[in-house]
Amino acid sequence: MILEYKNILVLTVLMVFFQLGVVELFGQSDQFSTYYHQRKSLFEELPNTKKEIIFLGNSITDGAEWCELFDNKRVKNRGISGDVTEGVLYRLEEVTESQPAKVFLLIGVNDLARGISSDSIVSKIREIATRINTQSPKTEVYIQSILPVNPVFKKFTGHCSKTEEIMRINQQLKAWSAQSPVQFVDLFSHFKNEEDNLMNSKYTNDGLHLTGAGYVLWADIIRPLLK
Repeated sequence: MILEYKNILVLTVLMVFFQLGVVELFGQSDQFSTYYHQRKSLFEELPNTKKEIIFLGNSITDGAEWCELFDNKRVKNRGISGDVTEGVLYRLEEVTESQPAKVFLLIGVNDLARGISSDSIVSKIREIATRINTQSPKTEVYIQSILPVNPVFKKFTGHCSKTEEIMRINQQLKAWSAQSPVQFVDLFSHFKNEEDNLMNSKYTNDGLHLTGAGYVLWADIIRPLLK
């Protein structure tokens, strides 16, 4: 009876390790949404072109018509709604494959909503930038600050309660960028209220995502960097 129990215990332990291995090998992509895979598969089918300017990020990037905002067909949208730092890393090869001229990265707020620590997010963003530099050495990498949020709309509460964490991440990214071959772009200060650090309501209607006026402001900030 004791021997049988030990055999069952050993088999259970082996099954757990096997399942963990399967997750390690095959489960990474399963953490991403169907929309993520739809967009990723589309990006992989689109042709690479010369001197691409890529906007890389989550729904805030996804929501823009970048080539129209800049009147520039070289500008590509590689935003995926709901994306996180791990998702960007998982699909980064498609971005660097074309050896783009510039990459503008904005990511991290969805990580915060999932309870990931600010230090972990900074580490992942640094890893993304470093990989781009390694895989496409001539690409100019721009790390954009996470935008402010505003809880007054009572939507996206998991995101819009993270002002202090957002500011901490932005400060760390700015300091790191100053000592690295990347450029930090401060969006936060342009979008916040004068009296506090919340998103100005003229640029959002839900506290997280941007209205048309927000995208025009964003494009105005970036435009000098495209020259």
